[in-house]
Amino acid sequence: MPPQYAYQRVADDLTKRIKAGEFPPGSRLPSRAQLCEQYEVSSFVADRVFLILKMQGLTESLPGSGVYVKDSSPDQ
Repeated sequence: MPPQYAYQRVADDLTKRIKAGEFPPGSRLPSRAQLCEQYEVSSFVADRVFLILKMQGLTESLPGSGVYVKDSSPDQ
């Protein structure tokens, strides 16, 4: 199996954590700086992770506030 890119590894981990309920709907994800420290990645990688999660429909960004887990209930 080929190695994963760092951004994919981090995005996969956060996706699993969101789906497992560690980050419930409405909760704030770690900041870019926290992701960089926790996963030992660059800020470019962290930004790409946030973009992937947003494209998957898992999160939404609130400028100046952070990245939050979206409510995935059917009525949303």
